[in-house]
Amino acid sequence: MKIKIGIGILVVAFSVLIFLVNKRSELPILNPSDFNPELVDASLQNQAKAHTVADFELLNQNGETITQANYENKVYVADFFFTRCPSICPVMSNNIEKLQNTFIDNSIVMFLSLSVTPELDSIPILKEYAQKHGAIDGKWNITTGEKKHIYNLARKSYFAVVNEGDGGLQDFIHTANFILVDTKKQIRGVYDGTIDKEIERLINDIKILMQKS
Repeated sequence: MKIKIGIGILVVAFSVLIFLVNKRSELPILNPSDFNPELVDASLQNQAKAHTVADFELLNQNGETITQANYENKVYVADFFFTRCPSICPVMSNNIEKLQNTFIDNSIVMFLSLSVTPELDSIPILKEYAQKHGAIDGKWNITTGEKKHIYNLARKSYFAVVNEGDGGLQDFIHTANFILVDTKKQIRGVYDGTIDKEIERLINDIKILMQKS
């Protein structure tokens, strides 16, 4: 009798373990209602499904136009930075470089960095920054563009910043967030790009998405 009970307990424990493993193998699809309301534009705060990243048009370190077409059927990590940042941005860019090297042989995984000071970050400056951080052409686009467009993406597509603004001259955003986007333009995770443990979590989550791609 005791043996049967013991076996029963082991079966239940094993079933729970399998459930937890399978649960972790699925990443949530994040919609505006899943974020802190302070991160979400008022017009989107109650949206509980079907959120996707909006179309964009940017210029990369080579002066090439970059759009959603470049990221079609890709898993990618987006971040917002500026080349003159003396604090968190160098750490973030170093970590993007690490991520790039981790997935260097995987053509489905890409990276997108958007300058929050596009009026200062010209193509030559971005090119120098890209070379400094080992950005691989076609895999990691370090971009500039129209300020209001970039700030709208940060606030209404990627939900990367808390503060409100209009994308005007006095508007400025600064965030350490890395945003993981899947092949369907859905947000699947947000990570602090300055923390090693968060980078490890991001690597694991990218691998989970790759299994589903």
